[in-house]
Amino acid sequence: MEFLTGITEKETLQLEELCDPRRIGTEVKTDGFVHSIRDMGEVTFVVLRERSGLIQCVFEEGVSALSPKELRESQTVRLCGMLQADERAPHGVEIRVKSGEILTSPYAPLPLPVGKWKLNTSLEAKLDNRSIALRNVRERAKFRIQEGIIRGFRDFLYSRQFTEIHTPKIGAKGAEGGSNIFKLDYFHKTAVLAQSPQFYKQMMVGVFDRVFETAPVFRAEKHNTKRHLNEYTSLDFEMGYIDSFTDIMEMETGFLKYMVRLLEKEYASELRILGITLPDVRRIPMVRFDEAKRLVSEKYGRKMKNPYDLEPEEEVLIGRYFQEEYGADFVFVTHYPSRKRPFYAMDDPEDPAYTLSFDLLFHGLEITTGGQRIHDYRMLREKIAARGMSEEGMEQYLDTFRYGIPPHGGLGIGLERLTMKLVGEDNVRETTLFPRDLSRLEP
Repeated sequence: MEFLTGITEKETLQLEELCDPRRIGTEVKTDGFVHSIRDMGEVTFVVLRERSGLIQCVFEEGVSALSPKELRESQTVRLCGMLQADERAPHGVEIRVKSGEILTSPYAPLPLPVGKWKLNTSLEAKLDNRSIALRNVRERAKFRIQEGIIRGFRDFLYSRQFTEIHTPKIGAKGAEGGSNIFKLDYFHKTAVLAQSPQFYKQMMVGVFDRVFETAPVFRAEKHNTKRHLNEYTSLDFEMGYIDSFTDIMEMETGFLKYMVRLLEKEYASELRILGITLPDVRRIPMVRFDEAKRLVSEKYGRKMKNPYDLEPEEEVLIGRYFQEEYGADFVFVTHYPSRKRPFYAMDDPEDPAYTLSFDLLFHGLEITTGGQRIHDYRMLREKIAARGMSEEGMEQYLDTFRYGIPPHGGLGIGLERLTMKLVGEDNVRETTLFPRDLSRLEP
């Protein structure tokens, strides 16, 4: 009888271990994809692609039992040799190969030149060959940055005593209202895909006080723009016992500061690969919705068209205004009109035409929507009635308020949009692993 007692440490080393100066001059073993091959005659340089980056391996004629002539791009190999310092090599180290083995070989040439520094191909070609395109070092780096965003969100909220929850994505009713809901047949009943975890977040505030979730949400919007997806990942949190909706904005500011520090410390290689300059999050200005409209109208001569919402061009101009006037990369736009916010948004007691809500703009693009929620049972039902909405399908949600819940609020951050702005892309599909939009259901 054999028993497993844990993880057996492998002999193979990854890039971060190979970069340890104490290993210089020792024999090492590593594995990875053949990323590129450069035959110089008596010497062949083979660059391996590992999960953390690239490592240069040197084959000298007659030294290795494995001939470099047997190698080709996209094979996976395991190589053994002497680790040496060389400032010309990626990360300043290289392996002088003594032996090795081919683990797997492809059956067809790659459809994209992933070994090149930059994939000079169309977005459609990259999306059609998504799992291959992401083998390119720069393409892959975007999603390492995205990992850092999620990691920062989780770590920061854990440190602030939030509890992570996981809510259903199939429900009886949409949380946001409107017609942008995907409907599906659910055992001969009509169900919908979740527009957001909003109802469940609020319900769980009555249990854990502070909750968060990172999960997909679905919007049946017939948009075909560079900023919209029909399925995206939302970073949500909800917190109780707030004094005002400013508490929510302060919590997000704290997250952004934590995220930037984490990216600087743990993702420096990806930042360097992509040439990213991280945004300034030390101070984020706040401006009322109506004041923001007035400021950009006066400075840029743009006539205000929609008094109840911000148009994409206005968001861009607001971002530009606060960059030019205050050097700000982010700006909170507060007090959105009540008629453009969901029924659960708390109206401003001083002017019920506006809400205690906000959007966060990053370089002129909305990446966050949040605010204070109605916590009074009667007030919530009155607003539902005033909107001409039905309470059907919301009975359990309303019961939460019937039995008491603290003052609370929260937000949702669009992960792909935040990533897009951080890495300097202009299409949200570039920072979505497998985008779903009007025309794409594959791969």
